[in-house]
Amino acid sequence: MSGAGEAERSPARVLVVDDQTVVREGIVMLLGLLPGIEVVGSAADGLEAVRLVAEHAPDVVLMDLRMPRCDGVEATRRIRENHPDTQVVVLTTFGDDDSLFPALQAGARGYLTKDAGGEEIVRAIEDVRSGAAGLSPQVQRRLLERLATAAPAKAPGAYGALASPGPYADRRAAGPGGAPEALPDGLTAREAEVLALVAEGLSNTEIARRLHVSTATVKTHINNLFAKTGVRDRAQAVRYAFHHGIAGPLGPGARG
Repeated sequence: MSGAGEAERSPARVLVVDDQTVVREGIVMLLGLLPGIEVVGSAADGLEAVRLVAEHAPDVVLMDLRMPRCDGVEATRRIRENHPDTQVVVLTTFGDDDSLFPALQAGARGYLTKDAGGEEIVRAIEDVRSGAAGLSPQVQRRLLERLATAAPAKAPGAYGALASPGPYADRRAAGPGGAPEALPDGLTAREAEVLALVAEGLSNTEIARRLHVSTATVKTHINNLFAKTGVRDRAQAVRYAFHHGIAGPLGPGARG
């Protein structure tokens, strides 16, 4: 147990990639002030980033997207293909879909815009290092909205036939005889409710407030539902929730 605890406390080794010198140096300076972070290097473009990853084997790369010679998407793809133990968190000015989805498809496990604070950056680094996704709530919501517009409509009675995105227990479709349909993969009603709130983009702390439980209880529910559904991170959980009708398209009053 002590060895695991020491591993969890070891600093995250981070490489910073940005083509703007002032921005790059500013990020390096900020990270140097944050607990649990060790900056092992910085790069001005994607080619240099790939070379430094091979040289330093960082835990996490903070990756800008629009750079000369080799952009962040291509650099992310090469890093994930050749150095799978190194995770990539995009840190960019651009939050549009044309930037977001290619980066995630290339293998980035986190995505933040440059207005993120130090605490949010540290959280994303810790999340991807532990195998989760370091996505801001806004990005999680955008993923859900994209899935909502791309997914085909389901037949009446299926989990897709949900009404308002309120508490999950009030939204389950009724099966034969008016009884609620069984939840997928053995999820409990509470686990499904937590999953629906994850899909809305809520953090663990926000879910705890919404359900009037402790953050530790929320983490337990999330660990249990991840194990039952086989998802590895919150991004996959959002996809699962929408696919099984546990979450529906966000609409007015969704966060009510």
